[in-house]
Amino acid sequence: MPWKETRVMDQREDFVIQSFDPRINFRSLCRKFGISTKTGYKWKERYAALGRLGLCDRSKRPHRSNNQVLEDVVCDIIRLKTAYPKWGPKKIHDLYRRMFEPVKTPSLSTFNRIFEKAGLVVHKRRRKQSNPQRMQSATPVLSPNDLWTVDFKGFWYTTLKERCEPLTVRDAFSKYILSIKTLPSSRTEDVQAEFERLFKKHGLPKAIRSDNGPPFAHTRSLLGLSKLSVWWMSLGIKLDRIEPGKPYQNGAHERMHRDLKNELQNTIPGDLKMHQAAFDQWREEFNHKRPHEALKMKTPASFYVNSDIPYDGDPVQIIYPFGFTARSVDNRGAISFYQNKVFISSAFAYRQVGLKRIDPNTFGVWYDHLSLGLIDLSTFVFKPMNLTTV
Repeated sequence: MPWKETRVMDQREDFVIQSFDPRINFRSLCRKFGISTKTGYKWKERYAALGRLGLCDRSKRPHRSNNQVLEDVVCDIIRLKTAYPKWGPKKIHDLYRRMFEPVKTPSLSTFNRIFEKAGLVVHKRRRKQSNPQRMQSATPVLSPNDLWTVDFKGFWYTTLKERCEPLTVRDAFSKYILSIKTLPSSRTEDVQAEFERLFKKHGLPKAIRSDNGPPFAHTRSLLGLSKLSVWWMSLGIKLDRIEPGKPYQNGAHERMHRDLKNELQNTIPGDLKMHQAAFDQWREEFNHKRPHEALKMKTPASFYVNSDIPYDGDPVQIIYPFGFTARSVDNRGAISFYQNKVFISSAFAYRQVGLKRIDPNTFGVWYDHLSLGLIDLSTFVFKPMNLTTV
């Protein structure tokens, strides 16, 4: 009969003690205890070597598994994680596969287990996610340059007490970072100069997404427009604004900012020139080396191509249809109309707006396809549209 579960150790010890009696036949003893002679010899040898402790059950885990990761492989994986501490297991797994033999690359779960055991995983409590509703661009994002996103990274100070607040521009489709630039200031002139450089190098996008802060927009301005956003419109670029106070509507751009903060902020010694050099190196790595889950672990550079809309520096010539009268906006934002100065917006300085009679006492004001508001001929006062975003 087999061992009784409640007295296994006692039965094994009783069996072994009896087995050492030369008067007892060993095979008969094994049959009495319901075990094979092979098992009997096993317990007898273990007892002779270790005493009663040798009668305990041993782990059934194999001494070596075919799937066991070699020590050198673990070291290579740890070295990659140390070199890129902010990268997750998927990115490190893809990088390892490209650097070493793909056939011998351990599974992603193995990478997770190695990082977990090595203490290289930081667990964070997940925040409760809301159900965001964001404005949709009129142009669907189906290819590179359909939509660029822009923002300023939150500032910090260099070791020389210089304010560092880089401008970041990114292609929404390919995730390609077009620019991380430390500018002299966040004024319209400096930001426009950087966009002119990008437009000359990459061509024009179909739309640009930004928040509602200057210089991209002004919440108290006509339709929230700024000189910079009107300049974009004059080039034929559509505007795509996020809702005020909802940065998650530009979430992918914010995620890139988070990576930039975690990996570079307050880690660069020296002045702004050294910061710019570090930004350029990080952008090169981000675009050409770092795999992205949204791109099926490929790099942004493998998807991005320059725009087929060239930039020649000249605004798009707006030709208003029949029935409209074009009027130039002066440097103060006003037009001349029936020998009166009518203030429209300083954002449209040196641009042409179109006027069209709505009724005997009212004219509508447009900039291209965008309705700006109405002019009351009884007072010659411009009344803007009741909108804050475009």
